[in-house]
Amino acid sequence: MKKLNLPVIIEKDEEGYFAYCPSLQGCYTQGDSYEEIIDNIKDAILLHLEDRIANGEELPNIGQISLTSVEVVA
Repeated sequence: MKKLNLPVIIEKDEEGYFAYCPSLQGCYTQGDSYEEIIDNIKDAILLHLEDRIANGEELPNIGQISLTSVEVVA
């Protein structure tokens, strides 16, 4: 079994939390709390990876990732 550290983006709005893994196209989930969204995205990632393994696909090789925010005036 290979240990992976994957980037996850978590966004919060008035309806709850939304999370996705940009390294795994289509891997996303939602939840009502931060704790729930962490559990949900871990489950979504595991299911995604299990499917890739079952289909003989390569697992992602993640390099360095940088996340920042910028301020704009609209």
